[in-house]
Amino acid sequence: MKTLTKYWHTALLSAAGQVGDNPLFALDYLLRLLRVGVLLGLWQVLLQGKPTGVELSLGQLLTYTLVAEIFREQLNCRTQLQYALWEGSVGSYFLRPMSVFGQFAARMGGEWLFGLACFSLPLALAAPLLGVNPLPANARAALLFPLSLGLAVAVGLALELFFGALVVRLEHNVYNAYRLRDALTVLLSGALIPLELLPWDLGRFIGWLPFAATASAPLRIYVGSGDAGPLLWCQAFWAVISWILARWFWRLNRERLVIHGG
Repeated sequence: MKTLTKYWHTALLSAAGQVGDNPLFALDYLLRLLRVGVLLGLWQVLLQGKPTGVELSLGQLLTYTLVAEIFREQLNCRTQLQYALWEGSVGSYFLRPMSVFGQFAARMGGEWLFGLACFSLPLALAAPLLGVNPLPANARAALLFPLSLGLAVAVGLALELFFGALVVRLEHNVYNAYRLRDALTVLLSGALIPLELLPWDLGRFIGWLPFAATASAPLRIYVGSGDAGPLLWCQAFWAVISWILARWFWRLNRERLVIHGG
């Protein structure tokens, strides 16, 4: 309990620091709102009255896009690890009586609390004004979505730790490595464009990759466009495998952090 309390207080401090650390947070939320509005309008213009795919209707696609923005931070886990590596402040995390990556995860959780309250909840309440039904496809989807979202976060955190270790291993520019991850995430996760809409049936192949487990799987379960059973099993598989690989890779390379100021 004492350990959990430490992480909880870290998360609260991170949540409280969002306004002071980022005075332009309102502008960031405004741009996100503009982004989702443009995407919703684009789908309606391009696909109104046209088939969108075998399993995805226009209504499901609009809900998919809205929910992807509501849970954007959870579907695309990002900690302060890359900034700590770049600034050389990562060494201070080793001096605290807590797990190093656990501290980054707790800070991320605090940022989520602030974002959920100030952006995600208002966006969900405003969904009818945007012409979108924000509710899950059915009761089963409503029950399974939190489980799928939790597995998505688990895979996303493992990928974050793995790429952090990769940066240390390659002794490379931090931002170049994370730009590569961002490019792969946009293309392979399904958070921006549903995998079902990709040409040449690529979505069926990409759907088995770990990036799809971070976004496509929970969103498909939410809108009812996929079989929840295989999607959850695939997520669980990647949650276990990715954490085993990420922890091993991090332990293998953390002693090299001296080159990043650690």
